[in-house]
Amino acid sequence: MKSQQDVVEVWRSLTGWLERHAPVSYASLLLPVAEQDIEAANSQLQRYLGFELPAELAALWRLCGGVEHQEIEHDEEGEVGSGAFLPGGVIMAPVDALRSRLPDQTGRDWWQGAPVVPWLTGDEAGAESGQWVGAAGVGRWSLDSLPGVGAIPAFPSIAAYLDAVLRTLTEGPADAMGPDVPGLVWGCLIWENPEHPLLDEALPHWTPAH
Repeated sequence: MKSQQDVVEVWRSLTGWLERHAPVSYASLLLPVAEQDIEAANSQLQRYLGFELPAELAALWRLCGGVEHQEIEHDEEGEVGSGAFLPGGVIMAPVDALRSRLPDQTGRDWWQGAPVVPWLTGDEAGAESGQWVGAAGVGRWSLDSLPGVGAIPAFPSIAAYLDAVLRTLTEGPADAMGPDVPGLVWGCLIWENPEHPLLDEALPHWTPAH
């Protein structure tokens, strides 16, 4: 099992790669979350759901509080999200993560008590899908398939997920994490499926990492 220190080490290596190769994505990183905000998130989870904040997520938030997409002069269509440098989407700030996870105003827990917290989202507008983290590891979530979420992890930890991203970037193969492969466009690391691309105007400027 990866530790909180593993998160720190792989995050430093990953962000070092971003700084060298994708400086606009690197500039998207927000400052670390204040300790009192991490404690508040932990208290809310304990109060409303009865479990603690995953230690690895707290460790990540102490390094990065989420992302803020940068303005890109050449991106006239607004296709490129500079902060979406992970294949699972963008890192969620504590307020967004808890908004997606805590019971709604009626008290209903749509996640059916699963002891997990969303930490990545591929749909920033509605936070409808992404990656969760819990004691079992890291896996995918979607509002369309929340029953049973948390049962089958894809990675044993956040550190293992980030390490897989780093190895895909530095060693390959490009499709080690699935059909979306890493590439660079206008100083950003963006994952794209070459067979079914989402980019349109930006696609001719996107260069695969491998």
